[in-house]
Amino acid sequence: MTATSRVSAPALSITHQQWESPLSRPVMSNEVDRHARIRLTNQFVERDGVPFIPVSGEMHFSRVPREAWAERLQLMKSGGITTVASYVFWIHHEERHGELRFDGNRDVRAFVELCEELGLDVVLRIGPWCHGEARNGGFPDWVQHAPVAHRTDDPAYLGFVRPWFAALAEQLTGLFGPHSPIIAIQIENELYDQPQHIVTLKRIAREVGMSAPIWTATGWGGAELPDGEVMPLFGGYADGFWVNWDAPWDITFREHFFFSHVWDDPGIGADLRAHAGIGGGAVGHPSPRTPSTLFPAATCELGGGMAKAYHRRPCPTGLDIATVAHNKIGNGSAWQGYYMYTGGTNPAVDGGAQESHATGYPNDLARFDYDFEAPIGATGRLNDTHSALRRQHAFLRAFGEVLAPMPSSLPTEMPRGVEDVDTLRWALRSNGSAGFVFVSWHQPFVSLEPYPDAQFHLVLNDTVVQFPDRPVTIPAGTLAHWPVNLTVGGVTLDWATASPLTVLDGDTPTLVLTAETGIDARIALAEGVAVADSRGAALTGGVVTVDPVAPAVLRATSPAGELDILVIPSTLANDLWVLEGPGGRQLVLSSEPLWLEGDRLTGRHTDALPSVHRYSPSARHFVAVEVTVTSAATPYTPLQYTSTVAALPVPTSYGSFDERASAPVDADFQAYADRLALGLPPWARDGELTVAWAGDVARLVVDGVPVGDQFWSGGNWVVDLRPLDLGAGAAVELEVLPMHPAAQVNLSVTAAHRRTAAAGPLGGVEEVGAAVRGRWQEASL
Repeated sequence: MTATSRVSAPALSITHQQWESPLSRPVMSNEVDRHARIRLTNQFVERDGVPFIPVSGEMHFSRVPREAWAERLQLMKSGGITTVASYVFWIHHEERHGELRFDGNRDVRAFVELCEELGLDVVLRIGPWCHGEARNGGFPDWVQHAPVAHRTDDPAYLGFVRPWFAALAEQLTGLFGPHSPIIAIQIENELYDQPQHIVTLKRIAREVGMSAPIWTATGWGGAELPDGEVMPLFGGYADGFWVNWDAPWDITFREHFFFSHVWDDPGIGADLRAHAGIGGGAVGHPSPRTPSTLFPAATCELGGGMAKAYHRRPCPTGLDIATVAHNKIGNGSAWQGYYMYTGGTNPAVDGGAQESHATGYPNDLARFDYDFEAPIGATGRLNDTHSALRRQHAFLRAFGEVLAPMPSSLPTEMPRGVEDVDTLRWALRSNGSAGFVFVSWHQPFVSLEPYPDAQFHLVLNDTVVQFPDRPVTIPAGTLAHWPVNLTVGGVTLDWATASPLTVLDGDTPTLVLTAETGIDARIALAEGVAVADSRGAALTGGVVTVDPVAPAVLRATSPAGELDILVIPSTLANDLWVLEGPGGRQLVLSSEPLWLEGDRLTGRHTDALPSVHRYSPSARHFVAVEVTVTSAATPYTPLQYTSTVAALPVPTSYGSFDERASAPVDADFQAYADRLALGLPPWARDGELTVAWAGDVARLVVDGVPVGDQFWSGGNWVVDLRPLDLGAGAAVELEVLPMHPAAQVNLSVTAAHRRTAAAGPLGGVEEVGAAVRGRWQEASL
């Protein structure tokens, strides 16, 4: 469809579709493993008897320093995460047979208890085969090399699994049951043709003392799962490292930038099996798996970022990540689950804790780095993904009770395929009388032009809604969820071209909307609703246009109630935080990371104290928050270093496996790496090291032992020095391998341009600096 034909086309049209089957309740969580708070239906999740959309984020406790757990979890919670998911990697706890470790970063009990203390639910992904780019998929070497039929009901294999499950259950004694923070347990991972084995593993887990209201398994790849025993969970990534270095943007990534009722993604895990695009699954499974009719459509692996393999180093943006997540909500998601939400660092394990060519895995992963470019990075820094996702999560928290029971409907005119850049991508979630229109007009790599003259035609149960009243142009990069017949505080919005964020309590409730970039925020109120601006001046006409350069407030009054409508301009959207505390919900503006401790705002700073403002529903404007330093910061300071250039030029390749380039090993660094000896001032040992560099691979070495690494993908490398516990005389070095022009390595567009612009091998350090992050807290309440 061309831009010209769009102008004369009729309104974009959707007819509301009912649920395919009536509401029902599975045995799981309702008759077996009943929980005080959590129940399942075939359409949605209930919490305390109310429809609810959980938002889970993956954080691997054994990959994060224990002293950082609390802050990372607080940042997850302030980002709108309600549930923390974590693999329990067997190899991290029993590297040697019979030598179990649950100390330090491995203390699973302390982690679960901390989550509970902070008001976060937990999903344990117990495997025993987990993957998560852990060596052997998480099996200890002694299990991996045992002469058993792994991941089957072979009694010899189960003889290893039962003691491991029993040890894990013993660690968590008293933390299971109807009041447990553990609301779900995942069995195995990416197991496609062993449904009976999943039943066996669940039985063993229950026999040794584990329980949860929800038992899950990954359903992608056409997986055969035992009906009723586990809830299938799905995923979706904007890009991935597991395709070949010279492959184009794969169809299995592209499909997530469209609305669809197909939940399977045959691309996830495809590095370990044959796969095809939608319409084909794992070998022997000709059709993609759909959610079970017993359970709602749910996810556990929406890509929160992406790990880097040596041969392929994708860098999805925050908008890329947010688009995939947004589309899943429009598709009817009952549970938003992210992998990863908090990055980490692999623990020191003999031979390396990561999957690699040496373990027979087709991709070489970094030995230590598992930052994943997640919303919360390995050092606790926030990526732009955090702000993009937390607005979605605030919407789900405030409107989940209404949204969760709403089925998804797709438009009459659908995109013709993943190459279609003309047909608007949108969907409707509705109960037949009210709903939300989801608009998604973004994708990476292939540009989208502004979509002109958009006007939506919705056929609901007893009415037809056409909006907005005049067509709008939808700019590229737009993600919107526009309300239709939304009632808050007794006041009904017929429609709006601004997205609901949250609702604040007060004598008069406040509906918060965020404006979309390049689109006028227009609000149509139901007949009989009077509207006044913040000064009390009456506004006339059926549709109110708000084009704020600053937050604007309208007062809407109907016979049934009063409502304030706060419209936030798009320029402030990335600074919005919706926080849930004992005293209720708070709306805060801050460009710096923050969270609640009790009802008191707390956060971090690296230089001057941040500017923080909280919205006051009674005053009807944002009020500055007075903050005070509780822990001093040291601003970023460049460091001195001495450098030595390697005598030998880097080779084209360090070898290959399965037709993919292999990462350099210790001997390669000895032969080809440039070295920088860092002069660390004493204060820097408690801070972050930032390396501005370019090249192939860099390593941080302390007293001759590698302690950190990164595959270059265009950005700076940030290292948290605190867990290294550097002594006063520690020798700290950087080793940097340049990248050969002919190396078979796929980079992001920006990094690739820099590589091709280099006259020869690309490599070098531009600057090394350090900073210590401080902490602040609200001075008074």
